Amino acid sequence: MPLMSALSEDPADAAQGWHYDGETAIRHRVRAFIDGGHLHLVGAGEAFRAYRLVDLVAQPAQGSTRVYGLKARPGWQLGLEGPLPDGFAAQLPGAARYGGVIDRLGLWPAAALFAVIAAVTLVGLSYVPGVVVALVPRSVERQLGDAMVGDFGGRLCAAPAGQAALDTLARRLGADPAQARIEVAAIPMVNAVTLPGGRVIIFEGLLKQAESADEVAGVTGHELGHVAHRDVLATLVRQLGLSFLLGGLEGNVRGYTDLVLSSAYSRQAETAADGFAIDAMAHGDISPAATAAFFNRLSGGAAKKPGTKGEKSGVVKAAEMLDYVSSHPNSAGRAERFAAAARGHGGYAPVLTPVEWQALRTICSADPKVKRGNVIF
Repeated sequence: MPLMSALSEDPADAAQGWHYDGETAIRHRVRAFIDGGHLHLVGAGEAFRAYRLVDLVAQPAQGSTRVYGLKARPGWQLGLEGPLPDGFAAQLPGAARYGGVIDRLGLWPAAALFAVIAAVTLVGLSYVPGVVVALVPRSVERQLGDAMVGDFGGRLCAAPAGQAALDTLARRLGADPAQARIEVAAIPMVNAVTLPGGRVIIFEGLLKQAESADEVAGVTGHELGHVAHRDVLATLVRQLGLSFLLGGLEGNVRGYTDLVLSSAYSRQAETAADGFAIDAMAHGDISPAATAAFFNRLSGGAAKKPGTKGEKSGVVKAAEMLDYVSSHPNSAGRAERFAAAARGHGGYAPVLTPVEWQALRTICSADPKVKRGNVIF
């Protein structure tokens, strides 16, 4: 509400203008002057009214007329026309060009400050998933992984001979059964995926396209690296925050599975997983040369011509392998790393015997209970 002024007369250094009181649509002619931290207005035949200067808000000018509003008084407006008395304008609020903070600091200093804040925020967020993952109990992670495995809908293969061969491969890689569980799914895609809680799923298509068990060992060792580093859980935290945990494991599990299958790990995570695989293969006396050859084929460096009847062309094989390339990029550089690890070393032994390798490749076709076909997530 206006404050009644104690002034007894209208000073000579008043500004001229117009005024809307926010209560009626009548435009009043007024004179304005400043005294005691207040803006005083007087119209013809009206008593003096006063408003605190700090409650005034500068609005866009109308030609040469300075326009002001009043906080918490919609419709209240004051226009001061023409040249103002000396020192008058300096006591009125200035126009806000960008916003409170920017106007106080200036455009470029504020832009620099916001850039620094953004950079610090991005760096901080890059560490948040790792910090959060370390606080999540492995039992909770295993529950989530077990729930996500259900999305494979009975396509997990369990032919005894093939499972025994897979267990042998896992032991040679030093996999801890308490931390990792490796399985094969009857899905004709050339891929492998790691789910939370140490669930590693090798797709049947990868077994069909692999030329040796040692190639599968390299891919499996890489996935075990993601298990050891809990990269899948970090990806979920990065993409979804804590909502997928706080929302309960009975929530959108299918959506979580789809996100894992469609996400690519960071270059740093892929490099660390490759390092884990190379170390695991070295401890198991498994040559990484075959894995290097596998990655070379992924990168298109060894496309084959059509072979015997019934064999797919190299072009078709390369197209199918794109399933793996899409989630495990930069195959050429990774091939060189595995090849370098094999140089100068000896004493390697095939991870599986020919009989075991054949049993692993047919683990799904030898299981009469398994469902077949692609899984649509």
